[in-house]
Amino acid sequence: MINRFTKQPIGGSPLRPFRSRVESWKMKIYCVLLLMAGFSPLAAPAQSSNSTAGTSQLAGDSDAWAPTYGVKSAEQIDKEWQDSVARFDGRRNALLKLADEQAHDGPYRPDWETLRNHAIPQWFRDAKFGIFIGWGVYAVPGAVNEWYPHNMYRPGDPAYNDFVQHFGSLDSRGYKDFIPSFQAERFDPQAWVKLFKQAGARYVVPIAEHHDGFAMYDSDLSDWTVVKMGPHRDVLMELSAAIRGAGLHFGLSSHRAEHNYYYGDGRSIRSDVNDPKYASFYGPAHQWLNDPHFNPVNEWTYVSDAWLRDWLARSVELVEKYKPELMYFDGGNGQPAYRASMTEFTAFYDNFAVSHRIDGVITFKDYAMESTAGAKDFERSLRADIDPQPWQTDTSISNLSWGYMEHDQFKTPESLVHQLVDIVSKNGNLLLSIGPRADGTIPDEVQTILLDMGAWLNRNGEAIYGTEPWTISGEGPTQVKTGFATDQEMKAYTSSDFRFTRKGESLYVVSLACPADRIATVHALGLAGEARSKTIREVDLLGSSQKVNWLQTTDALSVKLPADADCKYGFALRVKFASSQETQAQEIGK
Repeated sequence: MINRFTKQPIGGSPLRPFRSRVESWKMKIYCVLLLMAGFSPLAAPAQSSNSTAGTSQLAGDSDAWAPTYGVKSAEQIDKEWQDSVARFDGRRNALLKLADEQAHDGPYRPDWETLRNHAIPQWFRDAKFGIFIGWGVYAVPGAVNEWYPHNMYRPGDPAYNDFVQHFGSLDSRGYKDFIPSFQAERFDPQAWVKLFKQAGARYVVPIAEHHDGFAMYDSDLSDWTVVKMGPHRDVLMELSAAIRGAGLHFGLSSHRAEHNYYYGDGRSIRSDVNDPKYASFYGPAHQWLNDPHFNPVNEWTYVSDAWLRDWLARSVELVEKYKPELMYFDGGNGQPAYRASMTEFTAFYDNFAVSHRIDGVITFKDYAMESTAGAKDFERSLRADIDPQPWQTDTSISNLSWGYMEHDQFKTPESLVHQLVDIVSKNGNLLLSIGPRADGTIPDEVQTILLDMGAWLNRNGEAIYGTEPWTISGEGPTQVKTGFATDQEMKAYTSSDFRFTRKGESLYVVSLACPADRIATVHALGLAGEARSKTIREVDLLGSSQKVNWLQTTDALSVKLPADADCKYGFALRVKFASSQETQAQEIGK
């Protein structure tokens, strides 16, 4: 059995850290510093499960890694976390002062009466398609899914089994020990952004911090950052420069709220999560007292005032340093305990955006904000019909994970194009997550899918970008399934399924399957349909220079596709109606 890090048999002699990975003086010095900090890169496991390697002693022979669930109160373990991050109090307090001042300096105030008046910026309404980047230390094991850090501390879980099988016992190592192997040595932000632009994305949202608590940015509130460990570079600043330089919109995503309880299961077993020495990384690690249906309003997880202050300060720090046009918050913020902090942050961000001439928007999940104060996000979910308020679906290009994993299973480009079309027809945007490897490369399969989507958008993007919903979103027999995590349950569309968008004087009809006889029949555009007796003047096929033959009857619009029609993933028609004067002239002519 082989250790995936050291490439040596499990149970063999531990290798010197990274010797097989990078032979450089820089890495040797780095490993010494890591050992001085109290942890080491994952290597072959210790010879005995009773080994004290990697542990610290609180007093005498006490075991700092011993289970603390049911032994220490929530208040006690939260105090341990507070003590571990106390040295950042000065910077934290400065950020909180900035938040309070900015929240009261501008057109908005920390109350939903004013915040609900914030208008969704036009760029977000027009962009329609964005790339979400799920990249972090969890790419190092590259197994199961991006919740590997949480689940590896749950005996019996596939992530726990994977860790024990490939990296050894949790008695002597933990998630923190993956950090030295997160090097991003092949990370090329310009190449990433070139790919995203070729895919047709108009905005890009890297995850600044996932639930695991490792900051993928240069934070002044933590030592566990991508600048102080691992790659030792501000990958987020590099990405933001490349994204903006390419003319795309730059956003950020924070998943920090769930870090409060993310490692809670590690307190039920002997693990490094219990050691106060690592509390600044693993956080309070409270027990997750979630609602059975994941309704955050009915969640009872312990959330201290100190945690909320730290959460707000970190969120403000991201905005102050990186000035994103979009701030996306994942789950956790909808818990009632976050209400005051979310209100304060929203007022801060909206006023900050005004003062810095940023057309900003906050996207949120569940009950984190008043519904019209930002753009609501529906995770891996479609909508039944048009929503008058702009919204967003976030989903992953993978069927298994939001980040990188070996032996992944991916969605087809056809299914993703169809999701995008359906979402846009109902006034939404698609934010599509990809997972780069720990070395900073994007898997070939992911690149191929993105480029296929980009080819379709290059041909049919006029029917997507900058459009608005029509009177109805579409027609056809196939109904989409709605609700959390249902986007993989889509049925195959038929040649009778269409979606509609509009822009200026043009109505766009996007097919979701190619008709076998090459004749598209759209009932909504019959004189008795939703067109409401409007006479059609012109029909064109996007991406084609050939004339389109068509006929409008009372029942439907029938279109004969030209010979050069590209039906891959569906086609798009541009329809223009006759003006009232033209219609009257036609009637007189009859």
